[in-house]
Amino acid sequence: MQNKTSSKKRRSFKRELIEWGCILGVIGILYFSGLHVPVIGNLQRVLLWTGLMTPDTELPENQYRAANYNLPLLSLDGDDSTLEEFEGKTIFLNFWATWCPPCIAEMPNIQALYESIESDSIQFVMVSLDEDHQKARNYLERKEYTFPVYFLNGRKPGTYNSTVVPTTYVISPDGKIVTERRGMADYNTSRFKEFLRSF
Repeated sequence: MQNKTSSKKRRSFKRELIEWGCILGVIGILYFSGLHVPVIGNLQRVLLWTGLMTPDTELPENQYRAANYNLPLLSLDGDDSTLEEFEGKTIFLNFWATWCPPCIAEMPNIQALYESIESDSIQFVMVSLDEDHQKARNYLERKEYTFPVYFLNGRKPGTYNSTVVPTTYVISPDGKIVTERRGMADYNTSRFKEFLRSF
């Protein structure tokens, strides 16, 4: 009887080892192949679909702060630019990277927002933090995203010195940061569209 019990325990322990080995093997393959970013991004996209993660559009005016237009940028084509070029417009400024799962998760709803709100008075500035610019270009092409994308062409001013990626700012035409979101959010909502159009 005791032999049967210890034999069952050994088989159970062996089975548990095999299961954990398989789980760790899958995680290792995803991580070393680079597939963990899109997999985690897709899982986080499910969270966005719940509608629980939306940007704050109710900041009181006394919490607005001055934007800094001295943000050096480089276009996808390699042309020098700065945020200053868009002064006087409402600016949707988003810092993102291809290695960031929450960024990957929110990109489809930002693209949908961009397509639904096309306006001369609203400027999208999607700033890729990727060191490998070609990797970002390939990603954008593969996903067929059409919003304007830039790379940093120098240091970020302290105004945008968030350590969280993604971070999104909305800058009003009169140069105030009227909302700031650290982390992913669903921006493609009627409430957020009204907010963007209200300036």
